[in-house]
Amino acid sequence: MEQALLFIIIALGLSTVINIFLKRLAISQIIGYIATGTIIVYAFDLRHLAGSEALNDMAEFGIVFLMFTIGLEISLAKMNSMKNIIFVNGILQVGLSATAFYLIAHYFFELAPIPSLIIALAFSLSSTAIVLSYLKSSKEIHAPYGQRSTGILIFQDIAVIPILILIGIMTNEGTESVGTILYHTLVSAVIVIALLFVVGKRVITWLLHFSASSELDELFMGSVLFVVVAASLLAHYMGFTYSLGAFVAGMIIAETKYHHKVESDIAPFKDILMGTFFVVIGMKINLEMFGDNIGLIVTVFLLTLILKTLITSVAVKLSSTIPDSLKTGLALSQVGEFAFVIFALASMSGLIDNNLSQLLVLIVIFSMVVAPFLIPKTNKIIDFFIKDKNTIPEVVDMGKRKDHVVVCGYSVVGKFVEQNLEHYGVDYIIIDNNPKHVQEALNNGLEAYLGDMSKRSIVEALHVENAAAVIVTLDNIDKKRSICEAILEQTKDVNLVVKVVSAQEREKLKDLAINVIVDGKLEVARVLVERMMTCQVKYS
Repeated sequence: MEQALLFIIIALGLSTVINIFLKRLAISQIIGYIATGTIIVYAFDLRHLAGSEALNDMAEFGIVFLMFTIGLEISLAKMNSMKNIIFVNGILQVGLSATAFYLIAHYFFELAPIPSLIIALAFSLSSTAIVLSYLKSSKEIHAPYGQRSTGILIFQDIAVIPILILIGIMTNEGTESVGTILYHTLVSAVIVIALLFVVGKRVITWLLHFSASSELDELFMGSVLFVVVAASLLAHYMGFTYSLGAFVAGMIIAETKYHHKVESDIAPFKDILMGTFFVVIGMKINLEMFGDNIGLIVTVFLLTLILKTLITSVAVKLSSTIPDSLKTGLALSQVGEFAFVIFALASMSGLIDNNLSQLLVLIVIFSMVVAPFLIPKTNKIIDFFIKDKNTIPEVVDMGKRKDHVVVCGYSVVGKFVEQNLEHYGVDYIIIDNNPKHVQEALNNGLEAYLGDMSKRSIVEALHVENAAAVIVTLDNIDKKRSICEAILEQTKDVNLVVKVVSAQEREKLKDLAINVIVDGKLEVARVLVERMMTCQVKYS
């Protein structure tokens, strides 16, 4: 026990020092965690622990909490709106990638059909941990390519289930038929969905309401942790991945009014466990084998990067622009963490040679080490090769912008607001989630960005606390309320000006701390009287 605590303390201290140094070099902290794992393994000769099942289970909970936070971003309604991305783009990406890798492994590297199939399925998956961590931290998760990347990653996490089932079928010694295995899997899926969405939704909503009303932060945090872990264990017990259960739990909470609070409270746990996951990845690095096979590892990595970028781009191009499809392809070009599970299971089952499995693990790790350097450069790389004059800029971090006005919406009223701000020489930017409106503003030579201000990540990127004012000109009352809630949650120190067109709309916003509510009808009446008073009144 004392020795385990010593290693944990050393890992915490070493990772902290390394990441402070890497932060100054603008290098992802993921590299620091992986380096920590490798240093500790070789410094204390702990290579025998790299394959520890207990350690791998603990590391997997980093992915669990990441998938939970992704579920918080994607409610049932949002997932329904993303169904084309998740299922159409997702199926095409996994299917085409797996086919290409199978042909290469079987015919070029001359591997047997079963190992070739396992490698193809594993290499078709991308890293949820790395890609979504970057997209969330960079605020690009709501960008077009970020949305497509997220949707495909969701499908990939779902696809892990049939992949693991397939491996189970291939290792089946005749005790159960294929039909029986599929039947049990289908029954398990129905049970999990029923328990989580029917029973679990009511229990989770009640539990969060009860703990929130107690006004004890530790009780609310304990309730959230219970929900995440219980949903994960339920999914795992029924034969699915831990992360799938956590993802579903997040989707359920996304339908409640507590989703923003839950997301902010859970962030420290997610980050710590994500660090543990990457430390374990670093512990799996065999430096001797890497040195002996560095040429092959780099060659396979480059081949994988190019193939996955092109194949994913083709899969996404059906519903996207060329720049966005290429950005999605480049973002998903690495091999993901679920490949470790697939290779470990296949190796233990005798479906793939142990030495080959270790070499494949090194290729996966190498791709995951390179990914944090590559993904942040995605926009610059694609923009360098493709000069698209019609590319609509997305919201970027505006931490250095101050004393400007944010105009939310560039429809009829938004255009008049912009004209008046221009007349008075006020510094302003335009935000709209309609690409046509943004393109129109850009064509008029205005500074405009594509973004949905009801999304917390967009509001954070805009740093509305530094703005002179935010003017909301939209017509949809539900969207207006969502935007105001997101802004006021970010900061109370903002001059928020909102347009309404009726007393009913004013009533729906009265509980929010909005500085100025402008009623269109009242203002028209006031202007009419003012204009009348400037006229010469005729007396009979």
